[in-house]
Amino acid sequence: MKVTGTLVNYYFHCKRQCYLFGNRMNLEDNSEEVKIGKALHEERAEHGNTEISIDNIKLDKLTTEYLTEIKKSDADAEAAKWQLLYYLKVLNEKGVVRKGKLEFVEKNKNNKKTVIIELTEDIERELDMYICEIQELLEQDETPPVLNKPKCRKCAYYDYCYI
Repeated sequence: MKVTGTLVNYYFHCKRQCYLFGNRMNLEDNSEEVKIGKALHEERAEHGNTEISIDNIKLDKLTTEYLTEIKKSDADAEAAKWQLLYYLKVLNEKGVVRKGKLEFVEKNKNNKKTVIIELTEDIERELDMYICEIQELLEQDETPPVLNKPKCRKCAYYDYCYI
């Protein structure tokens, strides 16, 4: 399976979730958290901001300076950062060089948190290593263990892991 931005995000969030999703076990259609994220994207689309699909990635917003990824919270900023770096790498390979912008749109907050990211050669080498690790993870015969962290309660795979 070809690595996607979602798989990169899940790899940093939870290797078990990455493995299950990458092996075509999609439980996200029943998740309230995922529905909220999709609603955020639909709301932005109503205001003229639509997703752009390129190969195996979907970009939230692309301008002459930035590739912007929008997240509903900064609960897992590290996972979001690597997902955006993956998108920047895919664009770079197509000759489109941009800086990355992560926008965290917290509910019930008036301001949003924004983080600017650049894909350097060192970071790209590290990302390439993670991509190889993800591919190896997806080829394993056994599902990684459950994390048993508080964030598991909000995960789309909670029922699969705990019930």
